[in-house]
Amino acid sequence: MSQARHSTARSLAAHAVLILYTVIALFPVFVVVINSFKTRRAIFADPLAVPGPESFDLVGYRTVLAQGDFVLYFQNSLIVTVASLFFVLLFGAMAAFALSEYRFRGNMLMGLYLALGIMIPIRLGTVAILQMMVASGLVNTLTALVLVYTAQGLPLAVFILSEFMRGVSDDLKNAGRIDGLSEYTIFFRLVLPLVRPAMATVAVFTMIPIWNDLWFPLILAPSEATKTVTLGSQVFIGQFVTNWNAVLAALSLAILPVLVLYLIFSRQLIRGITAGAVK
Repeated sequence: MSQARHSTARSLAAHAVLILYTVIALFPVFVVVINSFKTRRAIFADPLAVPGPESFDLVGYRTVLAQGDFVLYFQNSLIVTVASLFFVLLFGAMAAFALSEYRFRGNMLMGLYLALGIMIPIRLGTVAILQMMVASGLVNTLTALVLVYTAQGLPLAVFILSEFMRGVSDDLKNAGRIDGLSEYTIFFRLVLPLVRPAMATVAVFTMIPIWNDLWFPLILAPSEATKTVTLGSQVFIGQFVTNWNAVLAALSLAILPVLVLYLIFSRQLIRGITAGAVK
């Protein structure tokens, strides 16, 4: 009984911390959104005030929809983010399953090598990556961004998923092998459904840096046809004058997909983050 109470208390504490973190993280988003509906003077006069009859203005959204091809930028970001998440989760889960399930010489070194990407930023290799993309003819293509973001997200995916997959019952997997299931069937039908919370956690922590990234779209895909939302919104930022209404409106529109995906994965995300608190 005492152990159950302690587990419940730890679970409640973990949920409380996560909720508090969410509130703190969403407050800047709230400030951006409310200021996107205000006049320029109202933004600087009282940035924390909710838009009123005198300060309400949609000039930022009209400017965003009139200048540039925001729908195309939005579509490019969505394609790059969804494709990168798919490959990160697929290849990361397969690599994590191999490292956690099969014992071979160099297993630990291989896991350490894959985890080095967490400690070494991929941006340090920007020059080499650009040279590779130029040689491959992939500059100014969405494929270049998908390849880079997949490589960027794999280390974290392997690190998190391998720990969860080690907790999957060996008896369950061995029973599948006795029944004649192939390793691919065991992986896709038995193991993956049990690590969905971890998959959702990896998806959320991988999705946000990809969607908000400015560096690689600026280096690898700066053409008008391949601009992402973050890069496209830079058109409203000038050296001497910045159209803050348009910038805030563009950022507010760009936030929507991230919030939708976050809400979709939120339940599994909470389960994945608090998994260790209820043991």
